[in-house]
Amino acid sequence: MKATLLLFTLLASTAFFARAEDKPLLAVPGKVLYENTFSSAPDAKWKAAKGKWESTDGALRGSEKAEDKHAGVTRTELKLQDFIVQYEIKFEGAKMSSLSINAAKGHLARILIAPTSVQVQKDDSDHEGPDKAVIFARMAADIKPGTWHTVRLEMAGDTMLGKVDDLVAFGSNEAFTKEKANFGFTVSGQSVDVRNLKVWSATKNPEWDSIKDTLPKAAPAIAAAGKPAAKKKKSEN
Repeated sequence: MKATLLLFTLLASTAFFARAEDKPLLAVPGKVLYENTFSSAPDAKWKAAKGKWESTDGALRGSEKAEDKHAGVTRTELKLQDFIVQYEIKFEGAKMSSLSINAAKGHLARILIAPTSVQVQKDDSDHEGPDKAVIFARMAADIKPGTWHTVRLEMAGDTMLGKVDDLVAFGSNEAFTKEKANFGFTVSGQSVDVRNLKVWSATKNPEWDSIKDTLPKAAPAIAAAGKPAAKKKKSEN
C-alpha cells in the first residue's frame, strides 16, 4: 500500500514533465505556486504596464502599441527563490518576446525569443551600472508563426537554465541567489500569444553536474557565453 502511494505521489509531481524532453534539468519541481491557462481574461494579479493584453482564442495575446514607444509589458507579483516557469508561446507577427524575471530592485534574468533566435541572459539590473547584462547563449532558432512552442526557465541557487523546445542554455551569476519579486512577458511588434503557464517551487537537481555535461553546446558563432551585452534598448525591458 505504501509503495503504491509513493508511486502515485511521484507520478503526480512529475506529470507535467511526462515526455522525456520535458524532464527537469537544473531543477526538480515541487509545489505548484501559480498556474493559468489564459483561456479567459487574465486575473487581477496581472498588471499591463505597456501595450495591449487581451484574451483571444484561448490564450493571452500581447501587442505593442506604437504610442507607447516601448515594448508591451505585463507582469505579476510572485515571490520566488528556486523555481521553474513553463508556458507555451505562439508568434502572430511579433518581432520578439521575452519571459523576464525581476528581483525586488531591478531586472534579473530573461529568455528572449525571436523568429530566428533564442537568447538566455542575466539582465542589467537598472542600466546605470556597475553591473551589466551577460549573454549566456544566443542560439539560432526557427520559431514559425502560428505554431506553439514550449518555453521553460529554471533557476536554482546561482544558476539559470533557459529552454525553448529543444534549444537549451544555462549560466551562473551570484545575482540569481536574490529573492525574485515578479515575472512577466514582453512583446515587440504585433503580436504574440501565451497559454498554459505554470510555476513551481523547485530544488536543485542532484544530478545537475552530470546532466549539464550532456546538454548540447551552442555554436560559437551564435553563442557569446560570459561576454557583456550591449546596453539594452527600452523595448527589451
